[in-house]
Amino acid sequence: MTSIISFGVLLAFALVIFCTIKWWNLRLIGPTPVGLFTFIAILFTSGLDVGLIMFPLAFDYPLYADVATEPAYGFTNPLALEFGFWGFLIWAFYFLTAFYFCAIEPRVGFFKIPVVKLLNNIVIITTCAFTGALFLIYMPYYIAEVGDGDTILPAFYIIAFLVILVAVLSSTDIKYVKVLSVASTFLFLALIAFMWINAGMGIGEFASTASNVGGYFANIHKFIVPLTDYHEFYLFWWFAWSIMIGQFTSRFIGGLTTWQLLAALLVIPSIPLALWFSVLYFYHLESIPTAGIANWAMTIVGITFVINSFDSLIRLYTDNLSLTVERWGKAAYVGGNTIVLFVLTLLFQSQWLQIQWVGTVVIALYVGCLGYIAFAKRDALSGITSTGSVPAE
Repeated sequence: MTSIISFGVLLAFALVIFCTIKWWNLRLIGPTPVGLFTFIAILFTSGLDVGLIMFPLAFDYPLYADVATEPAYGFTNPLALEFGFWGFLIWAFYFLTAFYFCAIEPRVGFFKIPVVKLLNNIVIITTCAFTGALFLIYMPYYIAEVGDGDTILPAFYIIAFLVILVAVLSSTDIKYVKVLSVASTFLFLALIAFMWINAGMGIGEFASTASNVGGYFANIHKFIVPLTDYHEFYLFWWFAWSIMIGQFTSRFIGGLTTWQLLAALLVIPSIPLALWFSVLYFYHLESIPTAGIANWAMTIVGITFVINSFDSLIRLYTDNLSLTVERWGKAAYVGGNTIVLFVLTLLFQSQWLQIQWVGTVVIALYVGCLGYIAFAKRDALSGITSTGSVPAE
């Protein structure tokens, strides 16, 4: 699996460089363009989940600090590693797919080929359910105040069902997706501020802690291919999400040029990520407990992120498969999607579905798309000029 993901990552970064150089000033306009802040909010909240909120303190920082067990992490500090797993360069995957679906897919139609369309939507649905299963499995850790911190109680099944239900309801109208994404972004910023104040951290302490992020940029080349099996899991996870998030968010691009889109995706989401991870790293270093209101605050924001991810993916596959509210009615749409996703979540709870498999399928789609363009649709790209524009369709 390591060779597969390494190939996929190197291929993706090569394509990012190629597209950026070839179409540097191409102006991109999606079918339903929005302002930059709304676009980034939709991208940020759709492309991340509860793991962003809960993993750093509960799992990641202790793991990265234990260099005796994982010596591969010894070249830098835990904060730099966490940022490298979630921030900056990794967002180039979303740039590549958003650019493709805005500028190239309308001309080549690879994802309209029936077998490709079916496979892509299977990836979307299974990843959505797999994410729900992980949310259910780790809920005892997220909501530590309920239960023994290990057993999945009946209440957690109810919460998972309600999360799916709310996400399906949100997906019924694209305006709900936009509103929830923007609201979640502000909620996340408020959580950062609350956790900062709750820790009693001063500006100097924050600056000192945040400076550790520099360890990522000093060693950025080491994050391209897997450092460990855990890093490999993260990279497969990003790949599994890359096509569907790019396909969904591309419709909202509001006139950015290619280089502006790349810069926006690399830099803007990385700022709140760096703030968040720095605050949590201070908690880790100072052994500050989060039991009580702090943990509940993180849980609420984490659940909101799960809903955001779900509603974006649900909206995407229902549009792709014409399983829309307009066609089936709101009751059938909500009931059908909620039941199917909840049942799949329960089936995937055993973790028999591995995200590495999904990521491998996505890498195969990348390769298939390149081959299709090279052998069947090369002329379709001749009309895309480096200084032109791609209008909404």
